[in-house]
Amino acid sequence: MTELQLRQARLQTVRDHMALECTQDWDGVIDTFEHPRYEMYGNGQVHDGEEEVRKYFDNSRTAFPDQKNEIISLAADDESHTVLVEFYLLGTHLGELKLKGKTYPPSGRSFKVRMAASFQFRPGSSKIICERPYTSPDLKLQQLGLE
Repeated sequence: MTELQLRQARLQTVRDHMALECTQDWDGVIDTFEHPRYEMYGNGQVHDGEEEVRKYFDNSRTAFPDQKNEIISLAADDESHTVLVEFYLLGTHLGELKLKGKTYPPSGRSFKVRMAASFQFRPGSSKIICERPYTSPDLKLQQLGLE
């Protein structure tokens, strides 16, 4: 595979990954990984391995069952084997939200926060080895009127 083909394959993997998250096709999302791993730069949590990642999916959709993303832009850096994505994360607070040691009952309010994420790949591979979303959990709370 040429460098250009690998770059295009990685960009497509990230597009597919994010689209599958929107439809909650968790098997499909897992298949985009060589090894499932999320490092959350908003709260410092790490979800490593398929079992932990699936728990993260379940937990994150408890409060926001309609959570989805809208990609704003994508960029690939061949040297660092990384794809960067800027996106909006959207959802409606329809379930119990547990955050920062507090529990918030459903408010019915919606949020739309601008975020970024990096997707790391092994050299020569188009399978993800780590997703690192970057955000502040306070943004959701502020938009939901909970902070």
